[in-house]
Amino acid sequence: MSSSSDFQQDRHSFSGSPEKWNDFELPGDTLYYRFTSDMSNTEWGYKFTVTVGHLGRFQTGFEILKQMLSEERVVPHMPLARIWEWQVGVACRQTGHQRLKAIHLLLKIVQCSTQGDCDFTLLKPLWQLFTHMENNLCHDVAKPGILLPLHRALAELFFVTENRVTELGSLQEYLLALNTEDHLHRCTAQ
Repeated sequence: MSSSSDFQQDRHSFSGSPEKWNDFELPGDTLYYRFTSDMSNTEWGYKFTVTVGHLGRFQTGFEILKQMLSEERVVPHMPLARIWEWQVGVACRQTGHQRLKAIHLLLKIVQCSTQGDCDFTLLKPLWQLFTHMENNLCHDVAKPGILLPLHRALAELFFVTENRVTELGSLQEYLLALNTEDHLHRCTAQ
C-alpha cells in the first residue's frame, strides 16, 4: 500500500498472518494497493479497512482531553496528577502547534485542579524555555513588542499557575523549585 501509484511514497508492505499487520496512516486522499499471491495457500486472501477523514493521533487525543477537561462533572473522576505529568512531558517534547495545544491543555488542568492534584514544579523545563525567550526579547530591540505565540502561551501558563499556587499557599516552594540557584543569586544581587 502506498500514497503514490509507483509505490515509492509512504509504502507499507505486509505478508503473512494478520498478527503481522498494523494500523498506519497515509497522507492525501488516494490509496494505491497491490495484492500478490504466491499460491502457497488456498485461503481467500486479505481484508483491510480504510477510514477517510481520520484526525491524526495527536489531534484526536487533544480534542478528547480538551472536551473531558471542559466537563465539570467528569473532571473530579479524572487522574489529574497523572494527566498533568504526562501532558507536561508532551509540552516539553513537542514543537509548533502541537506544543501550543499541549500548553492549552496544561492551562485547562491548572484551572480545574485542586490541592495536590498537580506537581507544578514539573514545569521547570518550560520555565527555562520561557525565561530564555524573555532574555532574548530584552536583547532584541529590532522587534519591540512582538511576542511569538509560544511566548504568549507560556506567559499565560505561568501567570495562571502563579495565581493558582498563590491560592494554594505554596508560591515560595513553587518559585524555588523552578529557578536555579545561580538565577536566585543573580536576582538577589540585583
